[in-house]
Amino acid sequence: MSLALYEKAKKSGDKAYKEAISKGNHPYLPVLDDIINREDIVGDVNLGLVTIPLDRVVGTATAGRTQAFAKNFMPIMNEKTEFGVKWSALCDSHLEEGIHDPIKVYEYLNYYYVVEGNKRVSVLKFFEADSVPAFVTRRVPKKTDDPEIRIYYEFMEFYKQTRVNFVWFSKEGSFPELMYRVGVDEDAPLKTSETMVGTVTDSADGAGTAVRQEIGKLWTEDTYLDFKSAYYRFERAYKAAGGDSLVDVTTGDAFLNMLELLGFRAICDMTDAQMLAQVKSMWQEFQVINEKEEVEVSMDAPDVKKAGLLTQLFTSAYSETNPLKVAFIYDREPVLSDWLYQHELGRNHLKEVFGNKITTFKVTTAGTNADAVALMENLIRTKGIQVIFTTTSRLIDASLKTAIKYPNVHILNCSLNTNHRYMRTYYTRLYEAKFLSGMVAGIMTKSNKIGYLADYPIFGVPANINAFALGAKMVNPNAKVYLKWTTLDDSISRDDIYRMYYEGGVDYLSDLDMITPKRASRRFGMYKLEENGEPVSMTMSVNNWGVFYERIINFIMNGAWDDTDSDNEKKAINYWWGFSSGVIEMIMSKNVPKETERLINAMIDLIRYDRLVPFEGEIRSQDSKVRNKSGERMEVDAIMEMDWLVDNVVGIIPTISELKDRAKQIVELKGVKKTEDEDPGNR
Repeated sequence: MSLALYEKAKKSGDKAYKEAISKGNHPYLPVLDDIINREDIVGDVNLGLVTIPLDRVVGTATAGRTQAFAKNFMPIMNEKTEFGVKWSALCDSHLEEGIHDPIKVYEYLNYYYVVEGNKRVSVLKFFEADSVPAFVTRRVPKKTDDPEIRIYYEFMEFYKQTRVNFVWFSKEGSFPELMYRVGVDEDAPLKTSETMVGTVTDSADGAGTAVRQEIGKLWTEDTYLDFKSAYYRFERAYKAAGGDSLVDVTTGDAFLNMLELLGFRAICDMTDAQMLAQVKSMWQEFQVINEKEEVEVSMDAPDVKKAGLLTQLFTSAYSETNPLKVAFIYDREPVLSDWLYQHELGRNHLKEVFGNKITTFKVTTAGTNADAVALMENLIRTKGIQVIFTTTSRLIDASLKTAIKYPNVHILNCSLNTNHRYMRTYYTRLYEAKFLSGMVAGIMTKSNKIGYLADYPIFGVPANINAFALGAKMVNPNAKVYLKWTTLDDSISRDDIYRMYYEGGVDYLSDLDMITPKRASRRFGMYKLEENGEPVSMTMSVNNWGVFYERIINFIMNGAWDDTDSDNEKKAINYWWGFSSGVIEMIMSKNVPKETERLINAMIDLIRYDRLVPFEGEIRSQDSKVRNKSGERMEVDAIMEMDWLVDNVVGIIPTISELKDRAKQIVELKGVKKTEDEDPGNR
């Protein structure tokens, strides 16, 4: 029996050997001594007796027995040799009572290299065992900027807190993200979980990086067992669906992708059949995990043409008796938030434009993510909702989960930098108007000190700040923009900030973009500061959400929704429209001199027809680093993901830990998430 099994194992080894030779590759097991030099290692760490995954046992520590095995750890020596006899005897022993004696290995970059027990590994791999007990010594590499080394340092911290050694990722940030996602309690209110941002050394020059970690929490035994069960069931389904064929996508990458969409508890509760069905439904998502270019940013609203006759036959004719049903989801009452109030005005605009052809629902949820999902599902089932706009990034996870379950419902979330094809996202290029407000401030200032009051350090906001500063600098090279944040976790009130600005010599200030009925202050837009008096309004940058929503609804009503999509259905769509689409406006008061008003109106036309863009030519950040070269326009992704400040801004982008609780939750989802130590450009 064992002889026949050895012959079968040897055939597998011979095949792997020949394939390696034909491709010009090394045909034997990798040898750790050949891979690393002693000077590459900072030290060894004894991990003790650990159960290790066999699929990550890839080689031997020394060259002694390496040529007895092919690269797949199957034997290639003749069955009549001493090696063949011992392998066969070990095979008999495994069949009778199992292999229980631990092997001895070195671990390096989360791969294992055998010191003692090569034949045990070979036999266990032949029988497709999952794991083996081992005495493990970790060889810790020097920290460098090599991506694999950086990921490995994240893994070591992850391993300390979880003892999980069977997961690997291809991207930085994935291990702390996994910790966060598994630690999220989906029945908790929509607020940030207890987290901290720790700075760890991550390069040879001592620079640091922000790593999100659960505060002082180790995984319990139950969490570990739940995770292990869910992960291995996912792995079986993923491989059954063809996961091994995806290039540069690890099983861990795919699992984290599903975890982000569905949540840990939902995955744990799946049956094997449900797991396989879910993996198959997400297959296109897995294919583009590492393909950032697959996200399509729509910079201008396409023309809506009436659909062809065939499309019209399959498109509902919307009328008073058959209206399009649209829901707007808010995370609090719109009258309490200048941001949400703008969207509520947009909803009312739809009613005026489309009349009885549309029915809109205003829905507020302040509960958990699970509550938000349940609310949207109920709207779809009981009200027949066909379009959902979720108006804040706090609802992005709930939006994704609902979109996956109801693919025929059009779901859009108001946020930037999201790359999931199941739903679309939208935002405005408000930075175009901010650029022009900055020009007005640069012209009007007498002190060359201009203030900018911002709320949340999330994607899109640094672009607004920088565009404002560049506009001021274009007309006044001596102008400085003094940046402050309203969401910092301290006792300073808005009135304190206004007083500090005035006493510091700031004479013009960019403040809120909109007022609400509950807060009818004159302090909005860009205005002149007056001591103990009413501000003197100058300009206002406006998101015209009504125009945006009108265009989107037109797409749907005319059967042109898919026409606005990419030719490649795997691409995610982000709408990011500006002056050219009519979704932003620049309003100037009578206090702006006529000559300046004429200049700004001319600039609006230049931007609208793409003859001028704010982020063009040489642009330097606060650390004097060139962020955009002379004669070039900045790439869309670089603007969208901007996490630095231009050189005439005085201030910082705050860390998550410095923010108020409500701000932390939003920044966790869509924040820039930089620390001051990480990037000198943030100082």
